[in-house]
Amino acid sequence: MATERFYASRWTRGNRIFRTLLEVTDTAVIRRKRSGFTVDEMSIHLQRVASVRIETGLLWSDILIESTGGGDDIQSHGHRKADARRIKELIEAAQSRQLGGTAPGGERTCPFCAETIKAAAVVCRHCGRDLPAQRSE
Repeated sequence: MATERFYASRWTRGNRIFRTLLEVTDTAVIRRKRSGFTVDEMSIHLQRVASVRIETGLLWSDILIESTGGGDDIQSHGHRKADARRIKELIEAAQSRQLGGTAPGGERTCPFCAETIKAAAVVCRHCGRDLPAQRSE
């Protein structure tokens, strides 16, 4: 997957001089915000993204990407509605690709809590949820 970049509009709060940039890569979501001579960069690995929330206004959308484990969440204001939907689609598609596969050594990743479990497991030992049957490839 190629890295896609999404810039916030200059017409929204906090983006008049330096616009917020959201990047979705195949491994992480990165937010970059410049101010003066500094750059504030925050990233969340895709396995640690708990949810993506979009609040849509009349013209612009605010995006909240929540992380698991109580870490800092990524917030970005002033994106186009189509960009906000595309960010959510990219994150969900990348998570599906990463969590659906098997890890080396006869292990796989739980699709519910993202912990590593044995490939033959029927119930996750971390979250206790029933696991879907593994596809044979």
